[in-house]
Amino acid sequence: MSRLSEVAAIADLATRAVALGVAAVAATIAATHWAIRQKYLSPFGPWPRTVRSLADPFLRPLERRIARRGGNPQDASLWLVGITVVLGLLLVNGVRWGFDLAYAVGSLADASPRTWARVVVGWIFSLLILALFVRFISGWLGISPYARWMRPVVIATDWLVIPIRRIVPPVGLFDLSPVVAYLVLVLLQAFVDRVIFR
Repeated sequence: MSRLSEVAAIADLATRAVALGVAAVAATIAATHWAIRQKYLSPFGPWPRTVRSLADPFLRPLERRIARRGGNPQDASLWLVGITVVLGLLLVNGVRWGFDLAYAVGSLADASPRTWARVVVGWIFSLLILALFVRFISGWLGISPYARWMRPVVIATDWLVIPIRRIVPPVGLFDLSPVVAYLVLVLLQAFVDRVIFR
């Protein structure tokens, strides 16, 4: 087993443990809030007060955001669970992606320019698909496309999403143009792989 694969295995295990631990803490917070609402626990007991004092820095901004959007602030603990699960999955997959990238670059050391071009084009398609995924999820969560951290995502995907949106308008609350753009990118990537890099 190479040194890089050992480090990758340890990093993967560590990120999984961190993600699972944070999700477990969020689930404990949500379970405590549920038990208080159902009157199984007194809100003034030592456990609920401790959980609330530790969770307040995370829940207060979330409660305000939910209340501003017309939701029930008591659902903030459930949102916290969902957010921690999604961020944990992103963390685990991000670490895996980083080590896969390191493996790919290492294996390309003696590759031909044609192989390099194929890999770089594959990475570009992967980044565009990731940007579409972020744009799709942020649209569901009501995150403004004008937010500073969203600008690169919007710039990277506007050239494809805007023309598709003209053909496939939003259906109620759902904007399906990123999904159609994803399908177009997947088909285009398959076409490029088969025709150009054959």
